[in-house]
Amino acid sequence: MKKIRKLGILTGGGDCPGLNAVIRAVVHTAQREFGLEVCGILDGYAGLIHNHVRKLELTDVSGILPRGGTILGTSNRDNPFRYADDWRGVRKEYHDVSAQAMKTVESNGIDVLLAVGGDGTQIIAQQFYEKFHLPVIGIPKTIDNDLNGTDVTFGFDTALTIATTAIDKLHSTAESHHRIMVIEVMGRYAGWIALEAGLAGGGDVILIPEIPFAIDSVCEKINDRARKGKRFSLVVVAEGARAEGGQQVVARQVHDASDPIRLGGIAAQVGNQIEDKTGIESRYTILGHVQRGGSPTPFDRILATRFGYHAVVAAVNREFGCLVGLRGNEIRTTPIKEAVAEPRRVNPESDLVKTALAVGTCFGK
Repeated sequence: MKKIRKLGILTGGGDCPGLNAVIRAVVHTAQREFGLEVCGILDGYAGLIHNHVRKLELTDVSGILPRGGTILGTSNRDNPFRYADDWRGVRKEYHDVSAQAMKTVESNGIDVLLAVGGDGTQIIAQQFYEKFHLPVIGIPKTIDNDLNGTDVTFGFDTALTIATTAIDKLHSTAESHHRIMVIEVMGRYAGWIALEAGLAGGGDVILIPEIPFAIDSVCEKINDRARKGKRFSLVVVAEGARAEGGQQVVARQVHDASDPIRLGGIAAQVGNQIEDKTGIESRYTILGHVQRGGSPTPFDRILATRFGYHAVVAAVNREFGCLVGLRGNEIRTTPIKEAVAEPRRVNPESDLVKTALAVGTCFGK
């Protein structure tokens, strides 16, 4: 059995607050607790393809805990199993360069790969594990909170805080101008950010992908509020929300990304329909990438640090092909294959949805 001497860590997919906290925890745990070396793979899987690797020392991670983003860089386009040489040009064919990526692993003496990312990053890690028997450990990261194998992903709490703060700010301007404010938040095909930010921010209407909505029901809620003297309303809509019998609104398609569909624009559609049907002035705001930026909340810093520590422990214990995740109050491992089998979405019968309904929130039904 080969002795583990060096860990490699990469951050893949969209950036989010807490990535640097994970990197810091991995370096500290590996060196202080187990005497292991750590190298950082730059720009996600692109670093494996092009052999862009750097050694990480304790000095390299000093002071990065509160910083947003990732000191290693990231990419959501460079899939070694389906790679195009020039992603800014016209792509005509794709290549499997995973063997080239494995040469980077071997030439740098990487014994275990720690892959920090969402479903796309973890699917690729699983492919390396299955095809090359590369020892991998997954660390779940996404603001969307849509990855199985964990009760919550780091990055979500910070995005939730940012979205809630924005709703609080828009509340006062909606009330002052007697307007409908429609706030579009991220989440892809899961409604976690919209649901929890809407609940925390007192949203009158929350629209999520898991509960297709009827615009007439939304307008009835707004008209009912108006009849009761409430001259404004807040509508929180997930970017993946859709009307009954309809499709998600697609902003654009990005070739070679793990998920080529970029959702966006539902807020404008909903806002315009509300104004047309109710006659009440409506405005919409798309929060966009501001939800990914900035310093992580204390919760995300702690969760990311715990994930980093337990990922190193899992590597030392040779729990390869697994994802570390929060289950209750404990960090446990789940096979990556199980974690990426299907997205973690909001259950329409969940306690959160029932609570929102009980306090008067409309889901467009």
